[in-house]
Amino acid sequence: MKHEPNAYYQKQLESHQTAVKTFNKKLFTFSMLRLGIFLGTLLGVYLTFQNWQVALGVGVLGTALFIFTLTKYTDIKYQRNLHKALVAINEDELAIAIGNFHERPTGLEFQNPTHFYSLDIDLFGKGSFFQFINRTSINEGTKTLANALNANDIDNVEPRQVAIKELADKPDWRQHFSGVASLIHVETPAVKIIEWLKSHQIFLPKMMAWFPLAFTVASLAIVGLSVFQVIAPIFVLLWLLLGLIITGVYLKKINNLASNTDKVKDTFRQYATLLNQIEQETFTSGLLKNKQEQIQLEHQKASEIFAKFSQHLDALDNRNNFISALLGNGFLLIDLKNSYKVEQWIAQYHETVGHWFEVVSFFDAYNSLGNYGFNHPDYVFPNIVTKEATIEAKHLGHPLLDAKKRVASDLTINNQEFLIVTGANMAGKSTFLRTVSLHIVMANVGLPVCATSSNYQPIKLITSMRTSDSLTDDSSYFFSELTRLKFIVDAIQKEPYFIILDEILKGTNSTDKAIGSKKFVEKLVASNATGIIATHDLSLCTIETELEPVKNYYFDAQIINDELFFDYKFKKGICQNMNASFLLKKMEII
Repeated sequence: MKHEPNAYYQKQLESHQTAVKTFNKKLFTFSMLRLGIFLGTLLGVYLTFQNWQVALGVGVLGTALFIFTLTKYTDIKYQRNLHKALVAINEDELAIAIGNFHERPTGLEFQNPTHFYSLDIDLFGKGSFFQFINRTSINEGTKTLANALNANDIDNVEPRQVAIKELADKPDWRQHFSGVASLIHVETPAVKIIEWLKSHQIFLPKMMAWFPLAFTVASLAIVGLSVFQVIAPIFVLLWLLLGLIITGVYLKKINNLASNTDKVKDTFRQYATLLNQIEQETFTSGLLKNKQEQIQLEHQKASEIFAKFSQHLDALDNRNNFISALLGNGFLLIDLKNSYKVEQWIAQYHETVGHWFEVVSFFDAYNSLGNYGFNHPDYVFPNIVTKEATIEAKHLGHPLLDAKKRVASDLTINNQEFLIVTGANMAGKSTFLRTVSLHIVMANVGLPVCATSSNYQPIKLITSMRTSDSLTDDSSYFFSELTRLKFIVDAIQKEPYFIILDEILKGTNSTDKAIGSKKFVEKLVASNATGIIATHDLSLCTIETELEPVKNYYFDAQIINDELFFDYKFKKGICQNMNASFLLKKMEII
């Protein structure tokens, strides 16, 4: 029985909204309690000031109660903020379900005009598939998702399908992961952190493992001797000065280390929490279990290792208070102790951190893929085959079109077949090409596709649908198109690709275009290529009679009662009804 995503999101939204209200009430209660304890402690100390032992006891008890309520307040505030994040997540899902996603990140920075297909099929940009599917919460996860869409990877498709299916069935875990990730905003990308960790030069000697502790014990002894007047107080001052001198020897390098750690501490706090989320969950699919195993060490969990480093970073960051820095370094060598712990962590784990970052990024990206699978229970995961058909899909449609208006078509294209698609303007050719392209990209990623059934033999995609001239490169439109076609010819010599072309050789005259297009298609067929070309040039359709792998299909347009009608159906044959002249007259252009 299929689930109803919107019903789930509405239920989650109401549940988290109720939780936010409950936690807000608790926050108010603890705020008032803290204020009461603070004022009560001041009053108690004031009233018992004549008896300093009682006043001290009141002060200590009041401080302990204040710290306890502050800790509880902080915990409740975190839970409130987490539920607020979950409210936002479910509100977003309900909005996206009705088509309101165009203000989300576009991913335009991942679009590459020289890529195999990303420019042509609206993969990135305003209203793109990436904008529609992306739910990542961390920058590295966003890049991982974009890389997956751009990968053109046809290996291990079925394991990816199984992983996405499993995550689709874990909506609570996915939302909690995303909610937790959204609470911490980091400035330094993981790649910069990894570079810093690998390039850091250890500057503290190994004796710092025990020397600060020995110095602290000596400090306590000297202060004690001074209190009991065994030695003069001047020795305490001299000892303090000695501690500051020892620290000062390494002060410049410590300051540099602290400057770097200040930039990364939030990142490690965030990743420690997310690693814990991954460690605590039970996965069954091979891909997810493999990723989970990458962060499991024999002696300690990765999340605990990250959390420990985060504590070291926080301790080093607390050096900014002048009084604590003066006394802490003078008597305890606190900066040396904390810096040594940070350096030892870096020395031990700098090679491993990158793998842990990668695992978190992977789950952040795959949460988006699992979320897409959950949101589209009517879509199907392609049945991966190795037989003759490259694509055999029933009711194939474009996933970004309104389901109520979307017109689906059946498509069967065998290995080394080439389809020529003709049709009137606006009849649906370009949309169909992007539909087939997205089917290939989504299927290769492991996603369910917008169809009622699909048998698919994984193949890499390459397209030429949008070509533009370049003023900066001083290249004409026609030269840019030729460059793209040369790119395709070179690529298919190395390995099989599914080729999708839309109206090639537009930059030359009709006769030259017809001759060139025919020769190009003949070359592709001779190279045993598989693909589709859309064209207005009906003369190209004659190749079907000359080359057995070529088949003609078309999209139709009809003029009924002086009105233009489209059925957007993919049909076998050659289009007979063109509409350019009719539209020019209809719009009173001619």
